[in-house]
Amino acid sequence: MLSNGGQALLKNGLRGVFMLAALGVTLASGPATAAQSGAKKAKICNETQMLGEGRASWYGPGFHGRKTANGEVFNMNAMTAAHKTLPLGTYLSVENAETGESQVVRINDRGPYIKGRVIDLSKQAAINIGLEEQGVGKVIIRRCL
Repeated sequence: MLSNGGQALLKNGLRGVFMLAALGVTLASGPATAAQSGAKKAKICNETQMLGEGRASWYGPGFHGRKTANGEVFNMNAMTAAHKTLPLGTYLSVENAETGESQVVRINDRGPYIKGRVIDLSKQAAINIGLEEQGVGKVIIRRCL
């Protein structure tokens, strides 16, 4: 039979073992996955098909939180875009023709509705390719295969 001191030592020792075991499971499982954290993994185009060149603009604050053509809520910080005719859900690589910076976006809306423009990028996508400040710029568009 253990004394009160012995029982306390055993109890504390077992608590330590369980805490170490829990820590080991946490460390073994690694950092949170994209699904667990709510983050989406960025799409990468390994192969593309040239679609053409044209002028791109961006949209954001006035549309943020509104529904897009595919029914989802527009997020100006997501990597999305509006195109007049491409199927919703199409992934494109959009490259700034002046700088060579590119971003993969998913078509989730319709537009642009201003003559001479071929694509409207989300605000963050425009930032990523260096078009935010100028507002409109020449881009090269490729479909991700």
